[in-house]
Amino acid sequence: MATGNKISPKKSLGQHWLTDKKSLENIINLAGINKTDTVLEIGPGTGELTKLLSAQAKQIIAVELDSKLVEHLIKLKLPNLIIENINILNFNFEKAKDYKLVANIPYYLTGKIIRLISETSNRPKLAVLLVQKEIADKLTATAGNLSILGLTCQYFWQVKKGPIITADKFDPPPKVNSQIVKLTPIIPTLSNEKQKALFRLIRIGFSSKRKTLLNNLSSGYRVDKQTIESVLSLASIDKNRRAQTLSANEWISVLEKLPYA
Repeated sequence: MATGNKISPKKSLGQHWLTDKKSLENIINLAGINKTDTVLEIGPGTGELTKLLSAQAKQIIAVELDSKLVEHLIKLKLPNLIIENINILNFNFEKAKDYKLVANIPYYLTGKIIRLISETSNRPKLAVLLVQKEIADKLTATAGNLSILGLTCQYFWQVKKGPIITADKFDPPPKVNSQIVKLTPIIPTLSNEKQKALFRLIRIGFSSKRKTLLNNLSSGYRVDKQTIESVLSLASIDKNRRAQTLSANEWISVLEKLPYA
């Protein structure tokens, strides 16, 4: 909604605009933006980060769903800015060539966007994301605190935490603090078919967090516990462990011993 010349954030789109210049510069510095870079920016909002990116990059492709904000971005008249008025979940990533991704991600879309950029055939050569601090912790979690999101991210990316950004640096302030994360691509070790089987295995393993891996896999694959116990033993995994304790490499070990995955 716009009030006079002022554009107001829409709660329905999870809009919290970062206004602190130092924090914006931290994002750009972590991404190492230079004059040869094409940058895909998700949710540019009022364009505070976009303007800084434009001054340092070769080209900016900004994906913005809010039509009012698109009108505002056009008025900035940045010569190297291309605007895509579309939901990022429907964006054709083939439009961005050899690109870096920079985004202040709406909290409610974080998981979907991370999965999207991980699974697209045209992944960014680097991604710098501003996410809820709790999500940053999930993305960098170690065995014992892992989640499906964390495992997905760690399979596809090397994850590094950047500075924490407190809520007061946003308009309007969110209820929690945020943190910058840097994702550097890892070349997947499995074929596409095996990769799909791996994440099916992980989803089954996490299907009931209170149950052991043995129980979840037996139920999910509809086979007896003795068979699953044998699989886990061959993979050197204790049958009483729970899904959140397994690293990505341990899940791959289980997959390799699972004949029906």
